[in-house]
This record gives sequence, structure tokens and C-alpha cells, in this order.
Amino acid sequence: MIPERGCIEVNKSKKWVIIGAALAVLLLFSAASRLYVDWLWFNSLGYAAVFKISLLNKWGLGIAVFLFAFVFLYVNLALTGRYLDQQIKPTNDDGREIIYDDRPGWDNVWRSTNTNLAYAFLAFLISLPLGMYGAEKWITVQQYINRVAFNLRDPIFNRDIGFYVFDLQLYQVVYNILMPVLIAAAIAVGLVYLLMASFKLISFNLRELNWPKAHLIVLLSLVFLCKSWGYKLASYGILYSSNGVVHGAGYTDVHARLLAYKVLVVLTIVIAIILLLNLIIKRMNWVLLSLGIWVGAVVVLGSAYPAIVQKLSVEPNEFNREKPYIENNIKYTRAAYNLDKVESKPYQVTYDLTWEDLQANEATIENIRLWDWQPLKTTYQAIQEIRPYYRFHDIDIDRYIINGHYRQVMLAPRELSQENTPQTWINRKLEYTHGYGLAMSPVNEVAQEGLPVLFLKDIPPRSSVDLKVERPEIYFGEEKSSYVIVNTETPEFDYPMGSKNARCFYQADSGIKMGSLAKRLVFAWVLGDYRILISSQIKPESQLLIYRNIKERVTKIAPFLEYDQDPYIVLNDDGKLYWMIDAYTTSEHYPYSEPYNGNKNYIRNSVKVVIDAYSGETSFYIADSEDPIIRSIAPIFPNFLQPLDNMPSGLRSHIRYPEDMFLIQAKMYSLYHMTDPSVFYQKEDKWNIPQEIVGNKVEQIQPYYIIMQLPDEDHPEYILMIPFTPNTKQNMIGWLCARSDGENYGKLKVYDFSKQELIYGPMQIESRIDQNSEISEQMTLWSQKGSAVYRGNLIVIPIKSSMLYVEPVYLQAEQSEIPELRRVIVVYGDNVVMEPTLEEALMQIFGQRREVKPPAGEKPDTAPGPTEEDTLADLARQAKSYYDKAQDALKSGNWGAYGENIEKVGKIIDRIVARTGKGE
Repeated sequence: MIPERGCIEVNKSKKWVIIGAALAVLLLFSAASRLYVDWLWFNSLGYAAVFKISLLNKWGLGIAVFLFAFVFLYVNLALTGRYLDQQIKPTNDDGREIIYDDRPGWDNVWRSTNTNLAYAFLAFLISLPLGMYGAEKWITVQQYINRVAFNLRDPIFNRDIGFYVFDLQLYQVVYNILMPVLIAAAIAVGLVYLLMASFKLISFNLRELNWPKAHLIVLLSLVFLCKSWGYKLASYGILYSSNGVVHGAGYTDVHARLLAYKVLVVLTIVIAIILLLNLIIKRMNWVLLSLGIWVGAVVVLGSAYPAIVQKLSVEPNEFNREKPYIENNIKYTRAAYNLDKVESKPYQVTYDLTWEDLQANEATIENIRLWDWQPLKTTYQAIQEIRPYYRFHDIDIDRYIINGHYRQVMLAPRELSQENTPQTWINRKLEYTHGYGLAMSPVNEVAQEGLPVLFLKDIPPRSSVDLKVERPEIYFGEEKSSYVIVNTETPEFDYPMGSKNARCFYQADSGIKMGSLAKRLVFAWVLGDYRILISSQIKPESQLLIYRNIKERVTKIAPFLEYDQDPYIVLNDDGKLYWMIDAYTTSEHYPYSEPYNGNKNYIRNSVKVVIDAYSGETSFYIADSEDPIIRSIAPIFPNFLQPLDNMPSGLRSHIRYPEDMFLIQAKMYSLYHMTDPSVFYQKEDKWNIPQEIVGNKVEQIQPYYIIMQLPDEDHPEYILMIPFTPNTKQNMIGWLCARSDGENYGKLKVYDFSKQELIYGPMQIESRIDQNSEISEQMTLWSQKGSAVYRGNLIVIPIKSSMLYVEPVYLQAEQSEIPELRRVIVVYGDNVVMEPTLEEALMQIFGQRREVKPPAGEKPDTAPGPTEEDTLADLARQAKSYYDKAQDALKSGNWGAYGENIEKVGKIIDRIVARTGKGE
């Protein structure tokens, strides 16, 4: 028996319904699973409240916006059908209904039983993206609720800056939702009326147009009222205008564009009123006239009039017209970047530096950075990665108290590269789970063969100083890494131990418990790995570690902050490893402030983030309690952002001024150190960040950390600094520094050089190095022998009232992977020298060695010196003995002992030369 066609169609319909329902269930399960895993993860970190607050606000606002848009659209669409049934019926001349129906086919389609479903579907399609948009703006709503005043008003509208950062952003969100809803409703309703209309309606039978016309007029009136509000909001946008000589409202913006916005606000309100009045007086020509005036005003006032004002009034007398607005730009840009708090001091450069001055600034000399991160990273990789599955992702720089001395060091954590582990599921997910230990070396010491002196090295970690690593395992870091499962039946690989491997189990409780089979099913689905479900190695108490990349981790927890590009590792005084990341609050809506990196024109380093490299525990600390933006965020998440005082003291001693923010401030300060509007307008004193030669390339100097004693200060401190040169010139004009220690943290100082004196800039120093015949010949000789010469970063070091320039030189042989630090170039005044060590270079310039007291417990050399009775063989043996002692002192970083022994070698060689000259 052949089934009837109708039955086949019904079966096909059921089939598609079942498929659709199955897909819906699958999508719902997928979304719910991801939500559930996120909940478990936030809960494992102790941030369940953060998750709930974010989720409830996001979903709540999204649903509210969706429902508003959906109900508004659906009601308006439904009204069309309801009233068309009553209003549009075929009649004859005496008003009686005609039995036949000459309405077009579209009308019958829209009047089917599925009409309401069609309306609902159309409203759903329009409302869904609006709901999603609203959901993403939940933090804007919450910041508005918790807004904080900046206590600074803009000069045009006399409103607090907080109005633009908080209030105006919410208003703009509301406008961006209302206007599309109203326009969509007007278009959709108009189309439905058109499609459902009879021939007479299409022919504009006024009797049949009453209800549709009224409906559309009301919607269009609402559109124009909303547009009026939009013009009002847009008028505040002149404060971010880029049409004038500076960013922010200029003369034309204030006297022409602002006028245009005011007129357009009134015009659109008038149009809305005329539209509503037209329901009664039926004057369509009034509507058309008002619309024509509006279009004309947009063209004339919005474009033509400002152009005329700019051309005829501003350009012939630009500075006088723009002067008050230039002053506004200077004032508000300096405030937005904290440049108004920069302390400026004159720096009179002299060239009278003495050996005693070097002794008085011993901490500065002993912490001059000779190692660049690029060659040091290559060296670390060659001598300290130990195994192919370990990787040094980056080189960090920090300061520590080491053996009682304040030392600057470079360090790198030894992370696990999953790409280089044996590629089986057990190895990648259960066994090879973490990196191990770190390498650390002082910035200024060089061992034999031009290698760094390692304070911390090897696996397990070995230390030659009083720093110890008690918890060397690194489960969370900068490497791109996927999930791992710990505390399984498979012991984890801990570290290589000769021909065997040490094993371990994870001892923290910060992961997500695997639990039941149902939970494992969810994990398998979300992570896309069925083996999580079927593996016999996984126990209920096993833990899942996800979001192990620290940047991804902090962004997942607090996406409303922006993060520094350079996290750095810290060895705490408890022997544990922690990551520190600087987080920023930013805005694009600070009036008159010059933007950076696109549109952002306000920045504060408001938060310091600490991540335990072993457990992944993540803590957020408020570093700038005066920032209004972070003060608006803190109440949203109670107890989430902690006071900086809650940070453990050992970690707090390692916070530093962030390089990303400092570079932004330095670039801004290069222009906005000029506070006189006339000088600013002419750019008479614009500064630049200078360039240098790195390797064989010319690059912009990057800010660098250094331990030094600032002028007028009585102790060395950790600072971040950068020099400046005048625009189009290469001489140095000043330098900016940010302080990082103790109560001085965050303070900015700029030291201005006299404009009447020539102070060599970095590229001028590079040129002098190139022009030095001895240095040039030596570098050419190395190149001819097949060695690659790499010139490191030029470090500008202010000492007392002088400037010292230091540049390391590395050699890399053709057959070697390791760059070796072979020479140090020092430039002071007219002196340019290149020696094997910094000590020797300074000695050659200043004529003697620095006297460095031996560390406590180290006895001075008491070996007898040469006598007149010594033979040449005796002298040679003594020279060899002193040379060996000098090399031992060099390895341990004892520059004083090194210098003393080398000096004794030199005296003995003089004796040998004298004797051989006498024929002995």
C-alpha cells in the first residue's frame, strides 16, 4: 500500500521538528556545560561571587533589553493585523460590505493562522542582537550606578569628568538600543501595512489610511524625539573632536558645530510635534517642509557652516582663535596621564666626575646592566633549559636583597613546552604537567668565556647566594598551554634525575575536582576530549587545571581591566614563585585629552595582580585608590579587589612601575612638557624618544630599569628611566624616571638639561663609537674571523651631575649557539674606550680602580709580594697565582679583589719586562 502524499508530508514535518528539537537540546546542553565548568572554576579560585555577579548582571540586562525590544516590536506588529481587520473591508458607494474580496494575495498570506508566529519570529530576530549588545554593556550600567566624581569639570559644559566617563556612556547605550528598536518598528509596521493593504489602500484612499497613518506617525515621532536626544548626546562629542589643532573642542567646534547640534535638537523636536499634530490638522505639507528644513540644516549647519567658519575666521588668525582650546588640551591631557604630578628639576651637566664619585655611587656602578635580554635568553636556552621540553619564554628583570646587597638581577622561569613533550595523551595531560625552577643572574657580572654568572641554576635549583627556591614547580605561566589533570593514577614527571626521572603528585587544592562520571562527561564535552570520560587513570579526587596561561587567566576573571604585556616572575622570601601583572583602568572619554593607541585617552595602573605559579591562586590588589574608575568597579564586586596593604610584604617589595604605562606617559610628556600655549602651538620644544643601535639595526630606545641614587637623594633606589632628545636633533635634552621603591612608588621626575649646552644623545654616542678607529678595527677583525658582532642596548647612566654611557658587545661564533659578552664600551666626555670588563673600562677613563671592601667574612689577600731576589720563574708563578685569584674574584663578582690581583699581575709583568730589558 502506497502511503498518501499528505502522510508523507506530515512525517517529514515531524522529522524536521525532531531534528530541530535535538539541535536545540544540544545547543542548550553545550551552553549549560560551559557555564557549569566556568562556575566550578571560579568557585575553585574563591571567586564564586564574582562569577554570580557578572552572570546575573549580564544575563539580567541582556534579557531585559531583549524583552523590551521584543514586546515593543511584537505589540506594534500585532496592532497592524488587529486594526486592519476592522478598518479595511471592501465596501460599495453606500458603505455596504461587498461579498467578494479583491484584496491582493499578500493579504491572505499575512492573515493566515501563523501570522502571530511570524510577528514573533520577526521581533525575535531584531531583538536578539540588541539583547546581546545590552548584555555586553552590563559593566557600563554598574559603573554608572557606582560612579565617582573626578572633581574636575570640563571647560565647555561645566560638567564633572565623571559625567563623560560614566553617565554619558550609559546614555549612549540606551540610545543605541532605543533608536534601532524604533526604526525597526517603523519599517516593519510600514511593510506589513503595505503587504496587507487592499488596492484602495495602496491608492491612498484617505478613509482607509486613518489608522495606519496614525500608527506610523506615532512611531516616526518617537524616532525624531529619540534623534533629538541623540543630537544632544552627540554635542558632548565635540570634546573629543580631532578637527582642530589639538584634540578636543576647538574654536570651530564650539562656535559652529555646537550651534548646529543645538539647532538640530530643536528641529527634530519640532518635526516630532508637527507629525503628532498632523493626526488632527492633517497638514502633510507641514511635515514635508519640516523634513526639508531638517535635511538642509544637517547639510548647511553640520558641514558647510563649520567649514566656512574654519576657513574665514580660524585659519587667518589660528593661534589667537585656538589659544584657549590649546590651554584646555594641555591641562586635561596632563591630568589624564598623571603628567601634572611630574616633578621637574634642572640638571646641570658637568664633566668633573672623579673616582671618588664612582665610589660614592657604588650601588649604581655595581648594577649597570651589561646583559641584554635577547642574548641572555639565547644563552639561558643553551646552558639552562636542560631538556628539550623546557623553555624560557621571556627574561624578566627585578631587584633583590642578595647577601645583604641591593642587586638588580635578570631571571627566567623554566616553563614546560607541551609541544616538545612526547605526544601521547597520558604524557601531555597527566604526566608532563609543569615546568621547574628558574635561572637567575646579576645584570653586571660576566664569567669566563663571556657567560653570565648564575646565582640560581640547574634542576633541582642550586643557589650560590642566600636565595632559595622551596617550591620550584610551575603549573601556571606565560606558555600557551592546555588543560592538565593532576592527582591521577599516573605520577607526574617532576624533573630529570640522571638516567631516571623524579616523580611527584600535585599538593595544592586549587583545581576543579573531577568527581562523578557525569562531571567527567561535562568536562569531556567542554574540552572536546572524550578520553577524559573513558580514562581509567582519572580518580574522583583528581583535579582539572584550566586557564593555565596567566594572561588568559586574569582576563577570564576580570575582563573589565587591561593588562600589561610583560608579566614577571618573583621569587618570594618564602621560597615560592609568583607571577606579577600590572593591570590598568582606561577610558576613551576623558574630555580634551590626547589619545594614544587609537582612542584611549586616560590610563591608571590601578591594580596589581599576583598569581601563585604552583597553585594558580590569583589575587587582585588596588594600587591606585584615587582612581575614580577603579573606585566605581570595587563596589560591584565586594571583597574582590583588596587593599595593597594586604599584599604580603615579600611580594610588595617587588612591585615596580610598569613599563607599558611609563612608555605611554613618556611619549605624551615629550609634547606635553610644554605648558605655554604659544610654545606648544609652534612645537618649539618638542622632544623625542631617541634611537640606538641594537645588533645591526637602529631602534627606538626602550625604557630600562636601573638601581641608582637620584640627584638630591641619599640612597640608591629602583627606577625606570628613559632619555629625551629635541625634535629633529640628536643631542640629549633631559630624562624622565619613575620611582618604584617604598613610599616613593609611582612618583615621576624629569631632569631638564640646559639648552645652552651640548649633551651627547644616544645616536651621537653610537656615532662616536663607530668613528673610534680602535673599536672599528677590532669589530672588523672579529667579523673577518667569522664571528657575529652584536651591539647591545646603550645604557645612559646619570651619576652625580655627569652622564656615563655603557654599551655591551657580544660575539657569537659561527659554530656556536651562545653569544658571549666579550667587551664593554664606556663613553664619558671625550673618552671612548672598549675593554673586556666594565671595571677595566672605568679604570682606563678615570685612571685607577674602585676600592671595594671585601664582603663580611672574606679576608684580604695576605700573600707575600715579589721581592728583588725572586727569579723570573718565581715572578711568573706569582703572576699566574694572582691571575687565578683575579679570575676567581671575577666569577664571584668581587670587583675589588679582582682589581687588586690584576694590579699585582701588572706590577709583576713590569718587573719581568724591566729585568729582561737589563739582560737578566
